[in-house]
Amino acid sequence: MMGLTAEQLRTALDALGEIEPAFAEALGRVGYPEPRIRDRGYAALLRTIVGQQVSFHAANAVWTRLETAVGGDAGDPERLLGTSEEALRGAGLSRQKLGYARSLAEEVTSGRLDLANLPKEDEEAIAQLVSVKGIGRWSAEIYLLFAEGRPDIWPAGDLAVQIEVGRLLGHAERPGEKQVRALAEPWRPHRGAAAIFTWHHYKSDMNVI
Repeated sequence: MMGLTAEQLRTALDALGEIEPAFAEALGRVGYPEPRIRDRGYAALLRTIVGQQVSFHAANAVWTRLETAVGGDAGDPERLLGTSEEALRGAGLSRQKLGYARSLAEEVTSGRLDLANLPKEDEEAIAQLVSVKGIGRWSAEIYLLFAEGRPDIWPAGDLAVQIEVGRLLGHAERPGEKQVRALAEPWRPHRGAAAIFTWHHYKSDMNVI
């Protein structure tokens, strides 16, 4: 596991509070978020595919059935490739998600995608991940933030991030992706912690500005 630790989050958010007073004020109201850490590797990306456009609980249910369908470890791409389409569809994978899952498994088993050695430069790593069928920019950014703990990942296309950046900074309307990217430039290299805080703030019952 390589996500940002509680200590790293706290340090980064304290630094953000010095840069942008709105963060310091919000931290005083809602406190620090819990770390979001995922295991690094194929399973984390497969979970992202399984969870696309469904609720957290539905995704967990499909994952549990998928483990049964492949005979144990759904985090083993060889097992998925060796399981029939009928069994995978029976576990709850749509035809589209099944195609994405097989594509990912093939990229990993062939060695074309080496998740242990992604490029150190964030945009290069994102580009490599989105070359896999079914992995978009948001999924790539979430993987790099939660599974690799890259501190400056900024998923500006995320709706909750846009909503909370607007609220925190006092905007009358939700800023779009391009504006959110521009607004966060001064927050480098702590934008990953900023994203995690916006999700925390979004879910908080105390997020009335």
